[in-house]
Amino acid sequence: MKKTPLQPENFELETNTVWSFPNRGKWATHDAKYRGNWSPYIPRNIILRYSEVGDTVLDQFVGGGTTAVEAKLTGRNFIGIDINSKAVEISKSKCAFECETTSLVDILQGDARKLTLENESIDLICTHPPYADIIHYSEDIDGDLSLLSIKPFLMEIGKVAEECFRVLKKNKFCAILLGDTRKKGMVQPLAFETMRIFELAGFKTKEIIIKEQHNCKATGFWKTNSIKHNFLLLAHEYLFVFKK
Repeated sequence: MKKTPLQPENFELETNTVWSFPNRGKWATHDAKYRGNWSPYIPRNIILRYSEVGDTVLDQFVGGGTTAVEAKLTGRNFIGIDINSKAVEISKSKCAFECETTSLVDILQGDARKLTLENESIDLICTHPPYADIIHYSEDIDGDLSLLSIKPFLMEIGKVAEECFRVLKKNKFCAILLGDTRKKGMVQPLAFETMRIFELAGFKTKEIIIKEQHNCKATGFWKTNSIKHNFLLLAHEYLFVFKK
């Protein structure tokens, strides 16, 4: 049996504002089993570009633990938070491997709107929030933002933005991946609404990166409906990099 490598082969940092990862990445303990988790190439690029070895990285929507694994592999300390205890368990198990780095990894249950962290204690935020209620990550967990429709979601993401600004050190970076949705045939610009909310919290937008999605195949049902009802399939997400 072929041994899974701990690091990606022939990795190179992205150098422009369009990112595409047809091969999502399966090194270390990464897999696509946790619904909606992002490709490990995304946090790896963010972590290597915007932090240093020994820095502390925060992901307050830790989900399936992709960012946690990348922080450990790249020698960063890591704090992971999720309101869902199942996500916490999964993320902890993903980080239960040995590697050459001596990173400290702490993953706990908590609320991204009320972080129990000191002011200006984080060197980098690298996170992938839910896109309102497109995917439900629980049935009834109080405070689960994935259960909220767009308007209440945006109200709560404002609290997340304020907490991000509070805990991040000055001149450091906060990266978040967001996608849009469609309602009654019309695009709902969830990502840019969120970008504006982060700017209102005090952040400056450094980069807007277009991340191509590879699970949007225009075949069969969706291709037929796209033509019949005259709408385009959403095949991209936005990766915003903010600076404090």
